[in-house]
Amino acid sequence: MKFNVFLKPAFYFLTLLSGALMCSAFVSNRTHGSEEELDALLAKMTIEEKIGQMTQLNLDVVCVGEIYNLQEPHRLDMTKLRNALVKWQVGSILNCGGHAYPRKQWLEIIGGIQEVATTETRLKIPVLYGIDAIHGANYVSNATLFPQQLAQAASFNPELTRQATAITAYETRAAGIPWNFSPVLDVARNPLWSRFFETYGEDALMCSRFGEAAIWGYQGKSSAAALDALHVAACMKHFLGYGGMRSGKDRTPAYISDIQLREIYLPSFMKAIQTGALTLMINSGEINGEPVHASKKILTGLLRDELKFEGVAVTDWEDIMKLQLNHRVAATLKEATLQAVDAGIDMCMVPNDFEFPRLLLELVKEGKVSEARLDLSVKRILKLKQKLGILKKANLPALSDYPLFGSQQHMDVARMAASESITLLENRQQTLPFKSQQRILVTGPAAHSMSLLNGAWTRTWQGVDTTFDDQSKNTIYEALSNASPGKITYAQGCSVDSMTNLNRVLELSRSCDVIVACVGENPSTEKPGDINDLELSPTQQQFVKELLKTGKPVVLVLVENRPRIVREIATACSAVVMAYQPGDFGGDALADILYGKVNPSGRLPFTYPQFNHGLIWYDHKYTETFDSKYGNNAFQPQWPFGHGLSYSEVRYADLKISSNTLHPGEKLTISIQLTNASDREVKEPVLLFARDHFASITPSVRQLKDFTKITLAPNSSQTVSFTLDESQLSFIGKEAKPVLEEGDFDVMIGSLKSTFKYLLK
Repeated sequence: MKFNVFLKPAFYFLTLLSGALMCSAFVSNRTHGSEEELDALLAKMTIEEKIGQMTQLNLDVVCVGEIYNLQEPHRLDMTKLRNALVKWQVGSILNCGGHAYPRKQWLEIIGGIQEVATTETRLKIPVLYGIDAIHGANYVSNATLFPQQLAQAASFNPELTRQATAITAYETRAAGIPWNFSPVLDVARNPLWSRFFETYGEDALMCSRFGEAAIWGYQGKSSAAALDALHVAACMKHFLGYGGMRSGKDRTPAYISDIQLREIYLPSFMKAIQTGALTLMINSGEINGEPVHASKKILTGLLRDELKFEGVAVTDWEDIMKLQLNHRVAATLKEATLQAVDAGIDMCMVPNDFEFPRLLLELVKEGKVSEARLDLSVKRILKLKQKLGILKKANLPALSDYPLFGSQQHMDVARMAASESITLLENRQQTLPFKSQQRILVTGPAAHSMSLLNGAWTRTWQGVDTTFDDQSKNTIYEALSNASPGKITYAQGCSVDSMTNLNRVLELSRSCDVIVACVGENPSTEKPGDINDLELSPTQQQFVKELLKTGKPVVLVLVENRPRIVREIATACSAVVMAYQPGDFGGDALADILYGKVNPSGRLPFTYPQFNHGLIWYDHKYTETFDSKYGNNAFQPQWPFGHGLSYSEVRYADLKISSNTLHPGEKLTISIQLTNASDREVKEPVLLFARDHFASITPSVRQLKDFTKITLAPNSSQTVSFTLDESQLSFIGKEAKPVLEEGDFDVMIGSLKSTFKYLLK
């Protein structure tokens, strides 16, 4: 299989456009109504029908078999389905029954649901179906799978994420599903968190910029009016502060000041709302002792009144129930339902029973929830269906309507996204790239595993069922074998937690020139992914130490969903490569990099810690640099945020600022010259940092203010320019509002620094 690794975005759009034209008849049949139409429909609805629209059920509830134990093949139970849609008037269904389905099966399932909804209910309103398509249409068999979000951020190329999410939307819609619970906009500040890999990293600007790109890809840039059949409604999640938990365990309490909340956790959601994200999912956790699902301050005061979000806010899985059972702020489920509705939820992901609609109906009849309150949420839900073109007709596609599903064009983009994300962390004595004649031993638990390359949310929730692996895609070992036939030897050597055939590996090492040790973590997410420390498993660390004793150069490949401590082995390895979870084409992309066909260009979107409790982020405060000897060396990560190497020498020079002063209403232009002093083309992320010398709220040592990625031809130079204004320099002050004070600021690019002064007059 041949790949165009440097596929141009314009080419992708031409191919997508051709696909759109081929299904133009399907698209042209979609109609979108008016505000008056929504009001007229709302006026016809009974209270029961309104509550039904606010209810979302798990697919398992309407299928043959027991919940979480469906009969294979999964299929609808028409009695259960009619109970849900006709009796309870349920307006939304989600999930996949436990594993991915072929498109044909998806269309049969959703077609059956819509048939009942549009022929047997009084108002004949189609059901809104939602799915977690996290890194591609991961619950649709044979769909294109991309790197996980964290890896995408490592590319420092939001345009690639926009292309990836556009493809995800196309392939999700091809299965008849119009709503995607993505992107994750949480800022990850604790790598113990099992969902670290689902984020765009530790920085608010990164999460904002990549989130904006993802939403454009999912919804298109014209989503304010209506979406066509090539796009899906995006769902920004999880609002708000989900990534800030104290313990690092999923869904545990966060304690976040108003300043931190607005400085770190809010910007990505603000940008997403400005971009036009149509839906939002609520944080399952609590902030300062208040569960977000019960927080009127956050869900109404902040989200609706201040941020002016007009879309649909859906709960996460069972989270109204958890207000009673876990958070214990409600003595009964009925009280929990009242709290959540009063706080501002629009739709309850119940998901496995009918208690929410039953109890909400009681609350309305008792006068504790007004019909006007229902109308607020129901109109938002109906408007979403209207924008998706499914308010009047379900508009299910035919298999032939999406000719680019799983196509070569889509796979090319996935491979390029993996190529630009993989990050070269160390390369001592120019161990990489490999030479064609070198004999390579490939070993370790991640060397021959598609599951570890893809991670969770891959055809199953946890992504650990290897029976669903796509055997047509290449593991690291298979990709290296294709790149250098006859020169690659494989032996696993160890699993994540136990030695298997160490002696065989050591025996094979005698006849090799280089050892590639592929270590990592088994796929996991949410509560099953909770861990107690960040250390790479002792088995794997010992395994690598045994490999180092051979005296052969060891290239350490980290296939990880979060940084794991590798302090004791990383410094002894000849090269270290961070592969993240690069998706179905991660093996091929890694082989391209190890053999020099692709010049690595990924950079860390987080600070890689050296010690288990040495969790200091790149934008730390000055006091966090104080060490035990009263020096300033306490910040000692294994590798810093933004770190990454290439095979080229890129020189930064001539940093200039357009003025040494900045006044209100003005902008500064910062420019720098980059030179590629090598005979290889290189893609270079250019990061602009700034810092305030003194401020009324302790300033960070630096903060990312802008970034871009450029391509430098061999032995060429290019000037890169950024624009800096007041909004980028402001900080959240004591009143929890943005402020900017007079004083000196530094701007930093690479190792260069320049200073200017901000003056109010």
